[in-house]
Amino acid sequence: MNSTENITIQHLSEKEIKLMQDLLNVFGDAFDEVETYCKVQPKTDYLHKLLSRDYFIVLVALKHGQVVGGLAAYELQKFEQERSEIYIYDLAVSTEYRRQGIAMALIDALKSIAVDRGAYVIFVQADYGDDPAIELYRKVGGVREDVLHFDIVVKKDY
Repeated sequence: MNSTENITIQHLSEKEIKLMQDLLNVFGDAFDEVETYCKVQPKTDYLHKLLSRDYFIVLVALKHGQVVGGLAAYELQKFEQERSEIYIYDLAVSTEYRRQGIAMALIDALKSIAVDRGAYVIFVQADYGDDPAIELYRKVGGVREDVLHFDIVVKKDY
Protein backbone atom coordinates (compact mmCIF):
# COMPACT_ATOMS: atom_id res chain seq x y z
CA MET A 1 0.00 0.00 0.00
CA ASN A 2 1.10 3.55 -0.78
CA SER A 3 -0.35 6.63 0.90
CA THR A 4 -0.54 10.19 -0.31
CA GLU A 5 -2.50 13.00 1.36
CA ASN A 6 -4.94 10.75 3.29
CA ILE A 7 -5.39 8.56 0.22
CA THR A 8 -4.38 4.91 0.38
CA ILE A 9 -3.66 2.95 -2.80
CA GLN A 10 -4.55 -0.72 -2.43
CA HIS A 11 -3.89 -3.62 -4.80
CA LEU A 12 -7.03 -5.75 -4.70
CA SER A 13 -7.01 -9.47 -4.04
CA GLU A 14 -9.72 -11.98 -4.87
CA LYS A 15 -11.21 -11.47 -1.40
CA GLU A 16 -12.01 -7.79 -1.95
CA ILE A 17 -15.13 -8.13 -4.08
CA LYS A 18 -16.97 -5.22 -2.43
CA LEU A 19 -14.13 -2.82 -3.24
CA MET A 20 -14.18 -4.03 -6.86
CA GLN A 21 -17.93 -3.44 -7.04
CA ASP A 22 -17.43 0.03 -5.59
CA LEU A 23 -14.78 0.71 -8.24
CA LEU A 24 -17.19 -0.36 -10.97
CA ASN A 25 -19.62 2.26 -9.64
CA VAL A 26 -16.88 4.91 -9.70
CA PHE A 27 -16.08 3.97 -13.32
CA GLY A 28 -19.78 4.15 -14.26
CA ASP A 29 -20.13 7.64 -12.83
CA ALA A 30 -16.78 8.95 -14.07
CA PHE A 31 -17.24 7.69 -17.63
CA ASP A 32 -20.98 8.46 -17.72
CA GLU A 33 -21.44 4.76 -18.50
CA VAL A 34 -23.71 3.66 -15.65
CA GLU A 35 -25.48 1.22 -17.96
CA THR A 36 -22.19 -0.54 -18.76
CA TYR A 37 -20.50 -0.54 -15.35
CA CYS A 38 -23.34 -0.51 -12.82
CA LYS A 39 -26.59 -1.98 -14.11
CA VAL A 40 -25.48 -5.57 -14.70
CA GLN A 41 -22.32 -6.03 -12.66
CA PRO A 42 -20.59 -9.40 -12.73
CA LYS A 43 -21.53 -11.96 -10.10
CA THR A 44 -19.32 -12.44 -7.05
CA ASP A 45 -17.90 -15.73 -8.37
CA TYR A 46 -16.86 -14.09 -11.63
CA LEU A 47 -15.15 -11.18 -9.86
CA HIS A 48 -13.45 -13.56 -7.43
CA LYS A 49 -12.09 -15.60 -10.33
CA LEU A 50 -10.98 -12.52 -12.25
CA LEU A 51 -9.27 -10.91 -9.26
CA SER A 52 -7.40 -14.16 -8.58
CA ARG A 53 -5.77 -14.06 -12.02
CA ASP A 54 -2.15 -12.90 -12.00
CA TYR A 55 -2.58 -10.99 -15.25
CA PHE A 56 -5.45 -8.81 -13.93
CA ILE A 57 -4.36 -5.87 -11.78
CA VAL A 58 -6.80 -3.67 -9.88
CA LEU A 59 -5.71 -0.74 -7.74
CA VAL A 60 -8.15 1.36 -5.75
CA ALA A 61 -7.67 4.74 -4.12
CA LEU A 62 -9.33 4.80 -0.70
CA LYS A 63 -10.19 7.79 1.44
CA HIS A 64 -11.53 6.83 4.87
CA GLY A 65 -12.31 3.37 3.48
CA GLN A 66 -14.32 4.70 0.53
CA VAL A 67 -13.25 4.00 -3.07
CA VAL A 68 -12.64 7.37 -4.71
CA GLY A 69 -10.73 6.14 -7.75
CA GLY A 70 -8.89 3.25 -9.26
CA LEU A 71 -7.54 1.49 -12.26
CA ALA A 72 -7.89 -1.87 -13.94
CA ALA A 73 -4.95 -3.17 -15.96
CA TYR A 74 -3.82 -6.31 -17.73
CA GLU A 75 -0.33 -7.76 -17.86
CA LEU A 76 0.40 -9.09 -21.32
CA GLN A 77 3.12 -11.72 -21.62
CA LYS A 78 5.07 -11.06 -24.79
CA PHE A 79 6.13 -13.77 -27.21
CA GLU A 80 8.93 -12.03 -29.11
CA GLN A 81 11.00 -11.56 -25.95
CA GLU A 82 10.85 -12.77 -22.36
CA ARG A 83 9.11 -9.72 -20.96
CA SER A 84 5.68 -8.28 -20.44
CA GLU A 85 3.86 -5.03 -20.82
CA ILE A 86 0.94 -3.67 -18.86
CA TYR A 87 -2.16 -2.14 -20.40
CA ILE A 88 -4.27 0.26 -18.35
CA TYR A 89 -7.78 -0.62 -19.43
CA ASP A 90 -9.64 1.84 -17.19
CA LEU A 91 -8.53 4.61 -14.85
CA ALA A 92 -10.86 7.07 -13.12
CA VAL A 93 -11.17 9.27 -10.07
CA SER A 94 -14.50 10.47 -8.68
CA THR A 95 -15.22 14.04 -9.73
CA GLU A 96 -14.92 15.56 -6.26
CA TYR A 97 -11.46 14.02 -5.75
CA ARG A 98 -9.84 14.99 -9.06
CA ARG A 99 -6.79 17.23 -9.30
CA GLN A 100 -5.43 15.93 -5.99
CA GLY A 101 -2.73 13.64 -7.40
CA ILE A 102 -4.77 10.45 -7.00
CA ALA A 103 -4.47 9.34 -10.63
CA MET A 104 -0.71 9.95 -10.50
CA ALA A 105 -0.49 7.92 -7.27
CA LEU A 106 -2.38 5.06 -8.93
CA ILE A 107 -0.01 5.10 -11.91
CA ASP A 108 3.04 5.29 -9.62
CA ALA A 109 1.77 2.23 -7.72
CA LEU A 110 1.26 0.42 -11.03
CA LYS A 111 4.81 1.34 -12.08
CA SER A 112 6.09 -0.36 -8.94
CA ILE A 113 4.10 -3.50 -9.77
CA ALA A 114 5.40 -3.35 -13.35
CA VAL A 115 9.01 -3.23 -12.13
CA ASP A 116 8.41 -6.18 -9.77
CA ARG A 117 6.96 -8.21 -12.64
CA GLY A 118 9.68 -7.34 -15.12
CA ALA A 119 7.39 -5.38 -17.43
CA TYR A 120 9.17 -3.03 -19.79
CA VAL A 121 6.33 -0.61 -20.48
CA ILE A 122 2.86 0.48 -19.37
CA PHE A 123 0.55 1.66 -22.11
CA VAL A 124 -2.86 3.31 -22.10
CA GLN A 125 -5.33 4.66 -24.61
CA ALA A 126 -6.51 8.27 -24.45
CA ASP A 127 -9.24 9.61 -26.69
CA TYR A 128 -8.92 12.80 -28.70
CA GLY A 129 -10.46 15.64 -26.72
CA ASP A 130 -9.84 14.02 -23.32
CA ASP A 131 -7.33 16.71 -22.45
CA PRO A 132 -7.10 15.97 -18.69
CA ALA A 133 -6.17 12.33 -19.40
CA ILE A 134 -3.69 13.32 -22.09
CA GLU A 135 -2.03 15.82 -19.75
CA LEU A 136 -1.89 13.23 -16.94
CA TYR A 137 -0.17 10.67 -19.16
CA ARG A 138 2.35 13.29 -20.28
CA LYS A 139 3.07 14.23 -16.65
CA VAL A 140 3.86 10.63 -15.72
CA GLY A 141 6.32 10.33 -18.60
CA GLY A 142 4.04 8.97 -21.27
CA VAL A 143 5.14 9.27 -24.89
CA ARG A 144 2.32 9.78 -27.37
CA GLU A 145 1.86 7.29 -30.20
CA ASP A 146 -0.70 7.94 -32.90
CA VAL A 147 -2.44 4.65 -33.60
CA LEU A 148 -5.81 3.52 -34.84
CA HIS A 149 -8.03 1.39 -32.64
CA PHE A 150 -10.59 -1.01 -34.12
CA ASP A 151 -13.36 -2.94 -32.42
CA ILE A 152 -14.03 -6.18 -34.27
CA VAL A 153 -17.49 -7.52 -33.50
CA VAL A 154 -17.43 -11.25 -32.84
CA LYS A 155 -21.13 -11.80 -32.32
CA LYS A 156 -23.96 -9.89 -33.95
CA ASP A 157 -26.28 -10.36 -30.96
CA TYR A 158 -24.58 -7.55 -29.04
